Amino acid sequence: MSCVDLNCDLGESFGAYTMGMDEAVIPHVTSVNVACGYHAGDPVIMEKTVALAARYGVAVGAHPGFPDLLGFGRRPMTVTPAEAGAYVKYQMGALMAFAKGQGLKLQHVKPHGALYNMAARDEQLARAIAEAIASVDSGIYLMGLAGSVMLSEAEKAGLPVISEVFADRAYNDDGSLVNRKLPGAVIHDADEAVARAVKMARENKVVSINGKTIDIRADSICVHGDNAAAVQLVTKLRAALEAGGIVVKSFQGR
Repeated sequence: MSCVDLNCDLGESFGAYTMGMDEAVIPHVTSVNVACGYHAGDPVIMEKTVALAARYGVAVGAHPGFPDLLGFGRRPMTVTPAEAGAYVKYQMGALMAFAKGQGLKLQHVKPHGALYNMAARDEQLARAIAEAIASVDSGIYLMGLAGSVMLSEAEKAGLPVISEVFADRAYNDDGSLVNRKLPGAVIHDADEAVARAVKMARENKVVSINGKTIDIRADSICVHGDNAAAVQLVTKLRAALEAGGIVVKSFQGR
């Protein structure tokens, strides 16, 4: 029987500014990636988000990004591997304190934004992130882009990995994500996104933007909850997965 995790990025509000619909999406997912204050989030938001995860029995992961609140962590930065590793370790430590306060342990670490995209193709950066995580706890999963060097470097560092796919993003023939600036990069049709996600979970296959069927390992499907339509997509996706006999469960719950 197929089994898949559903993850969502949460805790991305900051101070008086609200982003996302955390309380609406969390009942439908099994893992959450919590912003740790560098690209979004703050101590109060982190506290609230981890408490929300505890209330719903959802696994918690750290979502470390570049120190770039103005750019929401989506702008590439020139940093050394050692600096990137320290950034990840610092943000992990902060979230681990909040998790411990709720009687939880971190399930995983999923880099955010530009850090995620850069580490998906930069071996040195990916290795530094993996080694930073392993130095804290080698039992924590690294969640990264399916087929990327981020996962292979994590495995070399002795970490368990979670291969992530995206329900609403288009793929290139090589398994990389189509750049958001290009037409067709984001799939807005909910039924199409659901059908693609179910196919990835059941068959480990996806059709690229050029119409080629490619192999893809789908351990966890990333969904977004930053607007009402996205919450509807999450709801529809989980229902379709379960109707298709696919068990939706976090890695901690297995």
